Amino acid sequence: MDMPTAAFDAEAHAAEIRAQGYTVIRDLMDADRLAEFRRALQPFLGSHRGRNDFEGFETERVYTLVARAKVFEDLACEPRILALLSRFLEGAFLLSATHAINLKPGETAQSIHIDDGFYQQPRTSPAVGYSVIGAIDAFTAENGATEIIPGSHLWDEAEVARRREEPGGLEKYLVPMEVPAGACFVFPGKLLHRGGANRTDKPRLAFTNQYCAGWARPQENFFLSVPKDLVRAMSPRAQALLGYELWPSFMGMVTGSHPAKSLEPGWVAPIVAQAPRA
Repeated sequence: MDMPTAAFDAEAHAAEIRAQGYTVIRDLMDADRLAEFRRALQPFLGSHRGRNDFEGFETERVYTLVARAKVFEDLACEPRILALLSRFLEGAFLLSATHAINLKPGETAQSIHIDDGFYQQPRTSPAVGYSVIGAIDAFTAENGATEIIPGSHLWDEAEVARRREEPGGLEKYLVPMEVPAGACFVFPGKLLHRGGANRTDKPRLAFTNQYCAGWARPQENFFLSVPKDLVRAMSPRAQALLGYELWPSFMGMVTGSHPAKSLEPGWVAPIVAQAPRA
């Protein structure tokens, strides 16, 4: 991609995540890659308006982004991101969600939330997932920059509840992630955050790729949403991120076989016989 992985200090970025709950990679995408992203996304804009207040009634979300163009596949497999995530997620971790977010003028702020909530793990447990948010447009406090609560990944349930009840509540701890176009930030699914309000007259375009432990269920069901013909054309790393890999020793198997075998030419799904119904 745009910067050699060998020159990327994954350990330093991992240390920032452990200490403050996030890290910023300021040069994830150069001008050419940003332009390529915009060109590839353009055909899909205009038909994916948010359906509720959390998605955002004034926000377009284009889901299953990884399968819509090579630039999006490359971002999901970005070597610096994967090197950083490997410090926290062992083995064959998975892509959990991948979508573009076009925050339009007039969009209101989201509720404060975490991205790991559906796993229902205690907050003292390691994060099951990690999120990447990339700025295609520069993020500002006025145009809806993601707002985070630094250090909140270290709070247990009691601490979250206590701070929520303080005067000003959790909102007083929010910090906007003002980053330039082409930057991204990475954070564990336990970090409290929200999408900000867009108080400008221009949209704010971004993407998010979220990853989870190899044993966890991803948010998006890529087996159903990404046709196998598309998966076959992807890199082996992308295939593994979509679930065509085993979690030791046999989680993710297909009728006793490695899931990647299902991508081989001529492969036919084994027929499972059923007993007659009464």
